[in-house]
Amino acid sequence: MKIIIDTCVWSLALRRSEPQENAYVTELTELIKEIRAQLIGPVRQELLSGIKSGKQFDLLRKHLRAFEEVEIEMEDYELAAEYFNTARQKGIQGSNTDFLICAISKRHKMPILTTDKDFNHFQTLLPIELHKPRQ
Repeated sequence: MKIIIDTCVWSLALRRSEPQENAYVTELTELIKEIRAQLIGPVRQELLSGIKSGKQFDLLRKHLRAFEEVEIEMEDYELAAEYFNTARQKGIQGSNTDFLICAISKRHKMPILTTDKDFNHFQTLLPIELHKPRQ
C-alpha cells in the first residue's frame, strides 16, 4: 500500500543540515526503498519554499524529482474545502495543504505519515488513516 508523506516528515529527512535520526525518518527511508512513499505537489512546493541557498534548492529539487506526484483532481480540492469547513465548525484548525492531503488520502485510500499532531484531530472527524512507523 502506498503512503502519503507529509511535509514535516520529508523536512526531517531532507531539509536539515544534519538529517534527524528518528522513527519517522527511518520509516520514510523504508517506504522509499519499498517504492511506497508518495509525494503531492503542494508538499513539494512547501519543501522547496524558503530555501535561501540556490545550491541547496537545486539539490533538494533534484532529490524530489525522483518521486512522481499523486495526481490531484478537481474533486480533491472540493473535498479538501468540505473537510476544512467540517473541521472549522468543530473548532479544529488546519491548513489548506493539510486538508488536501486528507482528501487525496481518502480518494486513493492511502494512509498518511506525519508528525503533525493536527492530523490526530482530523482523524476524529474525517475518514483518514494515519500510518505509524514500524517498530
